[in-house]
Amino acid sequence: NIELCLSDDNSSFPNVRKTLERYASDERVKVVFRSENGRISRNTNSALEVATGEFCALLDCDDTLAPFALYEVVKKLNENNTLDFIYSDEDKIDDDGKERRMPHFKPDWSPDTFFSHMYTCHLGVYRTSLIRKIGGFRPECDGSQDYDLTLRFTEQTTPDRIAHIPLILYHWRERVESTSADIEAKPYVIEAARKAKEDALRRRNVRADLEYLPTRYQWRVNYIPQGFPLISIIIPSKDHPD
Repeated sequence: NIELCLSDDNSSFPNVRKTLERYASDERVKVVFRSENGRISRNTNSALEVATGEFCALLDCDDTLAPFALYEVVKKLNENNTLDFIYSDEDKIDDDGKERRMPHFKPDWSPDTFFSHMYTCHLGVYRTSLIRKIGGFRPECDGSQDYDLTLRFTEQTTPDRIAHIPLILYHWRERVESTSADIEAKPYVIEAARKAKEDALRRRNVRADLEYLPTRYQWRVNYIPQGFPLISIIIPSKDHPD
């Protein structure tokens, strides 16, 4: 009970169209051929436009899913059908798909950790109606479009409607030109992440400065305290009176 929505961003390789047309004969497959190159956000939005599923799982064109990935997602939804957002653990595979490495075992939902960096990533499964409510992906955040989407998406739901599947369901392919191998392959990603965070701070009416950490390729959020909030200090001292 799935549909595969594929969007060709006006590829210059003729074999791409031929391959997609071959798969389009399957009634579960929907293919969109864009008339001009719009880059990742516009291309993904084109696929979202034809999606009819209650949930959307995002898959990059060169990555792979574990054979049991969708089973685990449906299992989680059967446990709680009010969930809006589900994410899993992931790892990386080499270019020919033979070697797996760098498993990423993620925490359960932590909004502060997430505002520090995009850790939910793949596999990400989103309630379709909420993606459309927020307008889908924003082209101005290309490079960090998934991070920007998820920041805006999670503002529309509550922590009890976010679930983590602690299994590796997604294999992210490492290619020379991919950020999975080296973020410096796409330096605009860093600037896009800054914009995503700045916009989120404005939406949430939170005052903070962003500090770039070159060794981590991340923007640290330094919050600016408002007023004089009470701080409780808890000292666990059982069996250690000294």
